[in-house]
Amino acid sequence: MDPTDSGPRPLARIERSRPPHLPGADFKPTLAPLPAEIPPTSPLAHLHAALQTSPHLEPGTLLVREPVHTEAGPPLPPALPKGRRRRGGTYFGEGLGDALESGGIWSWILVAQVKDGTENRGAIESVIRLVRKTLLTSTPPLPLPPNSKRRVNDGWAMLDAGDFAVHIVSREARQQYFPERRDFVRL
Repeated sequence: MDPTDSGPRPLARIERSRPPHLPGADFKPTLAPLPAEIPPTSPLAHLHAALQTSPHLEPGTLLVREPVHTEAGPPLPPALPKGRRRRGGTYFGEGLGDALESGGIWSWILVAQVKDGTENRGAIESVIRLVRKTLLTSTPPLPLPPNSKRRVNDGWAMLDAGDFAVHIVSREARQQYFPERRDFVRL
């Protein structure tokens, strides 16, 4: 101890290393690039850039892709309408036909996964608010459906943006509803 030093002594500093399960400060997640068919001026590209900076999303899970082709499931068994109001029949008209065979009614889908443990704490709603704000401020603004006042309780929120759909999901919902392929088992 120096007799000329009259100031308070600093406490011993403990150097702590970063836990191994947390990414380091220099960690940059690898994001899947936008498909080449999407022009950089499109609202989808603008939304992709805005969602990359969201703190609620799991790093590296933001994906823009064409809808997965889904084989038609087994047909419903024929049933005649019953009762006075003629309900319960299984003939529902011609349907969409080729639109469903080519991947659905959207040209693109955007899937983003929120961080584990935050799905029941408002993360999905927060990301949906960011999506709506980004799409409404794009040029020209996209016509979006009215804002749903219902709270998301199943780990999945979806927004129809016209030519593309936006899905904000939890990890469990992504594994269950967004596989790379879908095949129905014929009985």
